[in-house]
Parts: sequence; structure tokens; C-alpha cells
Amino acid sequence: MLYIGSHLSISKGFFAAGKDALSIGANTFQFFTRNPRGGKAKKLDLDDIYKFKELMDENHFGPLLAHAPYTLNMCSNTEKTRDFAKMIFADDLERLQSIPCNLYNFHPGSHVGQGVEKGIELIVDILNDVLKVEHNTTILLELMSGKGSEVGTNFEEVKEIIDRVSLKEKMGVCLDTCHIYSAGYDIVNNLDDVIDEFDSIIGLDVLKAIHLNDSKYPLGTFKDRHEVIGEGHLGLKSIIEIVNHPKLKNIPFFLETPNELEGHAKEIQMIKENYND
Repeated sequence: MLYIGSHLSISKGFFAAGKDALSIGANTFQFFTRNPRGGKAKKLDLDDIYKFKELMDENHFGPLLAHAPYTLNMCSNTEKTRDFAKMIFADDLERLQSIPCNLYNFHPGSHVGQGVEKGIELIVDILNDVLKVEHNTTILLELMSGKGSEVGTNFEEVKEIIDRVSLKEKMGVCLDTCHIYSAGYDIVNNLDDVIDEFDSIIGLDVLKAIHLNDSKYPLGTFKDRHEVIGEGHLGLKSIIEIVNHPKLKNIPFFLETPNELEGHAKEIQMIKENYND
């Protein structure tokens, strides 16, 4: 089953976002839990959420992906920023208990000169403090492109974070095609090898979502610049090979390309036309 969608706004509610998804041929979508630059989250409309649950069931939606704000940096070198990240993270997890979404993705953050090991230590401290047995959401670490002092730019760093989380059964990974290509994983010429490397280090059983993006920059440039599908250095052929790879079947794909609804509809249609059931 191909589950594919894009990033949609929930400013008008989940039901409206669900209708937008259907209008572009999607059967899932990603959304920010609050303003991507942080701040207070909008009060949940439980009636709207109930209507949306019915819409999901009627149209056989796949898993939704909630995305934490970009300002969430668990491994910052300032305590105030880390406290903010912890507060947002904990609040989001509580709110997601009422939303029909079981995946929550976040950027591991930037260690800002403290070093990767210290960054991992700070991330793990917050995860272990906030995660509870009763949470019904799987927390996804997003693999990053390697710009600046980002943590989580290779499989080994992500694996170390997961291994040090007490409730590791609640952890998963979101793979971003632009990010890992920019970080040096050649998914154009060596897709099978990259997937096998991921499986041997982290395990495909914890790969829960894929951000499907082309890249404005070549392999190994450590730049986080997404491109429209087929117009970047990955190219349409490589994207289609990823979507059709037998080891990635049934993992939901989410477009984060620089497009509006109409453009995402064209991308989704193009991918569907090249998808092998």
C-alpha cells in the first residue's frame, strides 16, 4: 500500500486538512504541532478531531506525522533553550494523546560547540525525563543533513540516541531523502547499500516515516535545501526507485518540497503513476 502526502496546515482544523489531503490525491499528511518557530499551541477542537477520525476511516488514511517546531533544540548550549524544548516536547506528547496521529518527528538539534557526545547526552536526558509508558505516540528522530553542529547526521549517532533511551520501544526514525544525500549517503547510485547499512546499524523495523524530497545540492555538501521532485540532484528516477523499493513498502512518504497544494498534487500523481503495487 502506498501512503503518501505532503505537509499541510491545520490552522482551520484537522477535518479541513484532511479534505485538503484528499484534494491532492493524498491518503496521509504531516502537520506542525504548533507554529514552526515555537510558541503556544492552538486549543484542540475535539468535535473537529472526531469528524476527522471518521474521514480518515472512510478514506483509509495511513499514519499521520506530527512535526515538532524547528526551535526545539534539546542539545542547545543554553539551559533556557533546553528547558523550552523540554516544555514543548512534553506538551506536544500530551496533546497528541487526543489526536489520531501516532508518529511525532523532531530534529535532534545542534550541539552549538559542545560536541556530538555532549549533544547526545542532553537529548537523551530530556527523552528519558519526558517519555512515559502511557504515551501512545512513537517518537521519530529525523536524520539531518550535517549543516553546522547538527546532531543525528549519520546512522551511528541516531542509533546511539535510541540505545540510551529507557523506553526505546517508543522510538523510531524518519529518513529524509534530501538530508541523507546531502550528508553523504549515495541513494542515487547505491540505494541498496544505504538501505542495508541503515538496517545493519539501526534496523529497518524502527524506520517509521520518509520525507520524500529532491535536493538542490549534490551529494555530501551538508546543505539542507529541498527541491521539487525530479528537479534536483536526486532526480525522478531515484525517487521512484526509493518509493518502489521492496524493503520500504508500507512506510508512509511525506513531501516537504517547495510547492503549494497544486504542485504537491502533481508530484503525488507522478509518483502514483510510477508506483508498482
